[in-house]
Amino acid sequence: MSTGQHAGKTPLAGQPPLTDQELASALKADLAVVEDLIRDSIHSEAPLLREASRHLIDAGGKRYRPMLTLLAARFGNPDDPDVLRAAAACELVHAAALCHDDVLDGASLRRGRTSVNARWSDAVAILTGDFLFAQAFLLLAAVPQQEARLEVNTFVRLVTGQIREMTGPADGEDPTDYYVTMVSDKTASLLRACVRLGALTSGAGETTVRALEEYGDAFGVAFQISDDLLDLFGQEERSGKRQGTDLLKGAPTLPLLYALSGTGQDSERLREILGPVPGTGRRTTLTAEERAEATELLRRHPAVERTRERLDAYIARARAALAPLSEGPAKDTLEALCAGVAHRAG
Repeated sequence: MSTGQHAGKTPLAGQPPLTDQELASALKADLAVVEDLIRDSIHSEAPLLREASRHLIDAGGKRYRPMLTLLAARFGNPDDPDVLRAAAACELVHAAALCHDDVLDGASLRRGRTSVNARWSDAVAILTGDFLFAQAFLLLAAVPQQEARLEVNTFVRLVTGQIREMTGPADGEDPTDYYVTMVSDKTASLLRACVRLGALTSGAGETTVRALEEYGDAFGVAFQISDDLLDLFGQEERSGKRQGTDLLKGAPTLPLLYALSGTGQDSERLREILGPVPGTGRRTTLTAEERAEATELLRRHPAVERTRERLDAYIARARAALAPLSEGPAKDTLEALCAGVAHRAG
């Protein structure tokens, strides 16, 4: 396949080392074509919409989700052009969701650059996100497989997950069970869609599709749990995430939920600083001192160990899901991604 004009801009940075050179070369070439498809898709006759979309896409990112689609396609016919359309659609959906998230969070930065909402306005950011979602679905509409076209349901799950994060569990509902449901919608649904679309558009068999779906579900939850831990222990220059960001915006992370439901002085003090379970009356502002104290309390709390155990369980589940897949570099890389998620959490 053509490497396209952006071939030099699509390294697999931040992803596991690809020891198989043939696979590495194929993925690099395909990601370059995907990049061209993305940039073609964000063209608009409206200058402001075009500029805002390019601003977000030009900020880069690891293109993690398209790579998952391309890896899943290696279990079928990876040369089908629909694979590339699906991979581009996955990145556009991800970018759209980020655009909307920044509005909800009042974020001023995205990938080290001024966010769309901060540079222009919330209204522009919302409309840009809507535009990117629409362009993603136009790409999927060109895919002949009916099952692949039905992946637009992922958008419904993304929105549902975001609402769940905002509202929190109902009275009497277990907060950690609620967390898994929320994360399955908000994060895992897109990663599941990535590998499912790769399998469907490449013509992979039903057993392979099911295995990759299970992998995407478990891997997606593990990915979010590791992100929760990054908020406490990650180095900003490596992760791109400032410590305590989730605390500041009131996100219901797993270590926080465990800690708030615990006993002992640290849990009691956290409840004094933060209020009840996020989404059920949580304070909306923290001073710098309160955030620093809450972050330190969480770092030393037994909730962190419980969170790591939950992370390990989901990583094990993702690895087990790969068992039916044919051996080879693609399967090895999906395994390596599991190890990478565990490593990024420290």
